[in-house]
Amino acid sequence: MSSRSPEEFRLGASPYDRGSGRGEEPEDPYELLRRARRLTADGHPSAGGAWERAATALWRAGGSLTPGDHADALDATALACRGRARQAAAPLFSRAADLHERSGQHGKALVSRARALLGVPEPGAAVRAGLGELGERATALHAFGRATAAETATVLLLRCRARADLLDTGSDPVAEAAALRAELARLVSFVAPHRANPAALGVLTEARTLLGRVTAPDDPAAALVQLRTAMADHHAGGRPWPAAESVLLLTGLLRATGARQEAAALLRAALGATASGVCRADRARLCLALARTPAGAPGRPAGDEQVSLLGEAVRHADSVAGDGRLSVLSRLALGIALAERGRWRQASAVLREALSGLAEAEAGDSYGHGHGHEAARVRAGAWLAFCALGLGEPGRAAREFACVAAEVRRWDDLRHGAALSELTARALGAAGSPEKAARAHERAADLWRSAGDHTAAARSLRARARQVRKAWGAAAAEVVEAEARREAGRVRPGDGGGPPGARAWLRGLPEPYGPPGRYQVDVYGEVGGAGTGPLGPRRREEQGVTRAQGCV
Repeated sequence: MSSRSPEEFRLGASPYDRGSGRGEEPEDPYELLRRARRLTADGHPSAGGAWERAATALWRAGGSLTPGDHADALDATALACRGRARQAAAPLFSRAADLHERSGQHGKALVSRARALLGVPEPGAAVRAGLGELGERATALHAFGRATAAETATVLLLRCRARADLLDTGSDPVAEAAALRAELARLVSFVAPHRANPAALGVLTEARTLLGRVTAPDDPAAALVQLRTAMADHHAGGRPWPAAESVLLLTGLLRATGARQEAAALLRAALGATASGVCRADRARLCLALARTPAGAPGRPAGDEQVSLLGEAVRHADSVAGDGRLSVLSRLALGIALAERGRWRQASAVLREALSGLAEAEAGDSYGHGHGHEAARVRAGAWLAFCALGLGEPGRAAREFACVAAEVRRWDDLRHGAALSELTARALGAAGSPEKAARAHERAADLWRSAGDHTAAARSLRARARQVRKAWGAAAAEVVEAEARREAGRVRPGDGGGPPGARAWLRGLPEPYGPPGRYQVDVYGEVGGAGTGPLGPRRREEQGVTRAQGCV
């Protein structure tokens, strides 16, 4: 290596499995070097590890990387940064850009500088302006033959990605999305004639994937065409590893449009034998997405397989240093799956781990996931209380339900606070505390009434009457029963109280870390959030976060 030791490539995370891209690895340092160059040219996700092994072998043999090779190695290493290591990506890209310039690779230098700009936690207007300037320089270099079509298209794609990440923060997101789709269509037209080049084909795949994402909320059918074409482009390049982001987006859209069996089949294929080159964060996301296939849908994993998938998601998420959000989601899903199957003790242990991990994720959060953290904490606490009921500990269940109910009562949707207050009351009743149960039922009835659900309010009042009878006698209970009859008389046609079961209420709690805006994507590949959280509209910085943490 020309100026650094191999330690420059060791960031405390080894994010890629050493599967099919590794093969029978040579021992000769120059053969390792040729292999790293080939993987980089192919856009293989294991290129970062290949460069590390090549650099180490060369250093031990007394050799070194040229500035151009060093730059490619730094790019590949930065692209592999996940979790806490992500903060190292921008400096690595910047150093790679300087080395590319020294090597006369001006197009590559612009790509590295664009990636350095986009690698900040909250890319805003200044980053977007800088990417616009880099795009103009790349286009000019391409006109003079000093940047390849793939390099130019990559810079333009990164500019489009920054625009996509900020779509929901503008004054007219729909109009801005239409303008971005037009720009992406021009980019596809520019790079498509160069698809014989592997690097250009990779950019084409990513451009179609992004186009599919920003099209999905407005025209799902057109988005499906773009995403299917993106996957076809990926396979046409002979790449044995799956295009994880394309798969997640396509299957998320298929689930939303009812094609669940096809979605499940695609996810299984991506998780199959050829998936060994997928980064562990993406593999965790694929496991979560498959386990998420709706109940009763063809292709849905059976109970034991679903638990196994979620356990695998936990293992892969834990291997991505610092990606607390993904670990929390994986553990939360696993804990709920275990609770649904009556495995109360196992579920309780996993949910407590999720809450512990959530506390760490909140402490180190620089990505504006506040609403998502709160929704995750409430969901974990509520299911932990449900487990306590299953274990025959109604007193502990009541305390757990009361804690999350107090937090949820601040939310805009009062039904969640009402449901959790009612679950608190039921647990208190089971624990033999009729006075406390009666008060909790009264609180639930008030919340149901404020939410406009008179059927549920009447149900809570009838339950309150039963507890009042135990605590204070029949005369007091008759007063509450009369109130329940008056409340039932306020029910309008079509006013249903919803399912009164605990499981139904818990399943209906808000999803943690859902799509933060109409054109954003969540960890499962689903697009089209409302831009609101449990406490109302999301903050501007939270809306701007769309990529899975760790992805550059």
